[in-house]
Amino acid sequence: MAVAWLEDVRSTDVDGVGGKAASLGELTAAGLPVPSGFVVTAGTYREFIEDAGIDEELFSAVDVDHEDTDALREAHEHAHELIMETPVPDGVREGILSAYRSLGDGERFVAVRSSATAEDLPDASFAGQQETFLNVQGDALVERVKECWASLFSQRAIYYRNRQGFPHADVDIAVVVQEMVPAEKSGVLFTSHPSTGDPRIIIEAAWGLGEAVVSGSVSPDNYVVDKESGEAETITVADKKVMMLKDEETGETVERAVPDEKRSKRVLGDDEIAELADLGRQVEDHYGAPQDVEWAVYDGDIYMLQSRPITTITDDDGIDVEVDSDGAETAANGGDGGDTEASGSGDVLFRGLGSSPGIASGQARIITKLDHLDQVGDGDIIVTEMTMPDMVPAMKRAAGIVTDEGGMTSHAAIISRELGVPAVVGTGSATLELEDGQPVTIDGDKGTVREGAEPEEETSEPIKDAQPTTPVKPMTATEVKVNVSIPEAAERAAATGADGVGLLRTEHMVLSLGKTPSRYIAENGERAYVDELVDGIRTAAEEFYPRPVRVRTLDAPTDEFRQLEGGDDEPREHNPMLGYRGIRRSLDNPDLFAHELKAFQRIFEMGYDNVEIMFPLVNDASDVARARNLLEAAGVDPEKRKWGVMIETPASALGVESMAEEGIDFVSFGTNDLTQYTLAVDRNNERVADQFDELHPAVLKLIGDTIETCREHGVETSICGQAASKSRMVQFLVEEGVSSISANIDAVRDVQHEVKRVEQRLILDSVR
Repeated sequence: MAVAWLEDVRSTDVDGVGGKAASLGELTAAGLPVPSGFVVTAGTYREFIEDAGIDEELFSAVDVDHEDTDALREAHEHAHELIMETPVPDGVREGILSAYRSLGDGERFVAVRSSATAEDLPDASFAGQQETFLNVQGDALVERVKECWASLFSQRAIYYRNRQGFPHADVDIAVVVQEMVPAEKSGVLFTSHPSTGDPRIIIEAAWGLGEAVVSGSVSPDNYVVDKESGEAETITVADKKVMMLKDEETGETVERAVPDEKRSKRVLGDDEIAELADLGRQVEDHYGAPQDVEWAVYDGDIYMLQSRPITTITDDDGIDVEVDSDGAETAANGGDGGDTEASGSGDVLFRGLGSSPGIASGQARIITKLDHLDQVGDGDIIVTEMTMPDMVPAMKRAAGIVTDEGGMTSHAAIISRELGVPAVVGTGSATLELEDGQPVTIDGDKGTVREGAEPEEETSEPIKDAQPTTPVKPMTATEVKVNVSIPEAAERAAATGADGVGLLRTEHMVLSLGKTPSRYIAENGERAYVDELVDGIRTAAEEFYPRPVRVRTLDAPTDEFRQLEGGDDEPREHNPMLGYRGIRRSLDNPDLFAHELKAFQRIFEMGYDNVEIMFPLVNDASDVARARNLLEAAGVDPEKRKWGVMIETPASALGVESMAEEGIDFVSFGTNDLTQYTLAVDRNNERVADQFDELHPAVLKLIGDTIETCREHGVETSICGQAASKSRMVQFLVEEGVSSISANIDAVRDVQHEVKRVEQRLILDSVR
């Protein structure tokens, strides 16, 4: 069967219909207002390329260096030509057209959307990677389906899959065909803030079809909505210059100027905002996770067009959304943006919407054509009319992004957040007001573009954001430490008043080199590699001294190493998280591991006795013994220095007694891995992600039993996984007698208060 009807599709069918179609089927089953339609299955696409004998040539054509723009372009052109010049079998053509004729009166205009099997997943959105066609009618449908198939090999799709570690041959594509909603107004809503996770609904709206919003060709209105009441807290009315609609004569989707009376008029009324908020809550409740939803309004009715998980919410270092409690309306596109003071000393040239957080300085690189992307060098600021998805390879090189048009929910903005590139969108006139090569500083939180480049130390993360709002630190018997992802965040982490660092990751120090350790050493020497590690560790050790800083040795999976220079020889693993990583990689490469341990020996020689060493992904005492031997060989005395292991597998939890006998001083729970290995649940697999539960009785028993065993052997216990920031986990750990809890930067003070509350309750219970 070439097609399947949406009403018959569920989330378990993602392999056959792709993420988008599976989501639409779920929304339909939940009784939400979804336009009727069908999906040309992924199996139909696979049969098409295999029966025609073009599959091997396709996959060979796109096996290129994804950082080479010319190679990407040639790969796309070759793949597109292969698919478009190959005829569709008569049986497949008739199956598609027969289903189309069953919609309405058989001559309906339809929307044709790609639905790749690696799209709209919880850990990677793949947003905007394939094509969408609107107002399609009649026999043209089959050619549009082929265009969707071909878009699986667009430049941006090839690049994105390579970067995310998805093999091209493992990804298929289905195509959704739905009755077209002739939208009078449309847009996108996030059920939580897409950067910070703040529990407010963010709605962006524009006139006409929603493609103008998601493509970034228009700056939409922005509404920040209270999740419970459905009332708008802030309303930003944009100058909406263009809209997309159906040409009544040709039936084609065209771009038209917005009538003057509508350009600065609110798109949504209060009732529509409340109804959208309610639908957003229903979608989030159905999936059990924050969602990115596309919607449209026609003749007073709201339709849900798509829903995908939000993949860009960070657990650390989030910055609260600033809202006007009076719900005042503010102007976008060059308006004064209120009286919020921009950080830095340069004059504010103009304002837009901050779509991806962070501050970046560099030379403005004005991009008016995709052919100009090769001009973007490392550290440049891309300035363009809108953030087109094809810009992803250049965005990876750039320090920041500035656009004339677009909103914070555009697909390209989503990708900029995933890449961690600061972005300011919807400035109105950046491409006209800035000169190519002009030094600028952008603030992706406040949405400002300032004159001049600022010194690096001035563009680092604001410290005051991490300082507790309550002046007195709660006194607790259980230590509350902080997780630090990169050394550059150490100053901000120290400002929290934490008792030390429970986790400092070395992999970020290594990955930032842009080369595998072997390649870096070959080109720069062993000393240079050790120096890089020493500098990173020293930054945190100095900031926290004499408070302890627990440093985890290298724990990067193979797919991350493959993205680096020299990574071609890395193995391709189906599930890198279960593969060649952590202590098993280190023990397999003792000579390379010795350089890493040498960095610790240098640190101790420099007087930083507050540094502790932690080995990741150990399974048993033999792993510990071998690691200890290598530690001694590097000149570090395990009897004089504090060292320990991560508890991330059931094997390590069950074998902790024998590991304690090897002389470890502490263990630290990595709850993400421990949970998924205990429950056999891949938290990045949307079919089972709802079963990922750090508070599952089996997980808690492993943690509780480990704490008890360690207490009997004089071994400290800690937790550094994300669950440490959850109040229920904190309560359980304190009751079990954990030695310390390491929380995300923004959660330290909350965890301190929660620990104090639980400890006081336990004291009261003991005397009652």
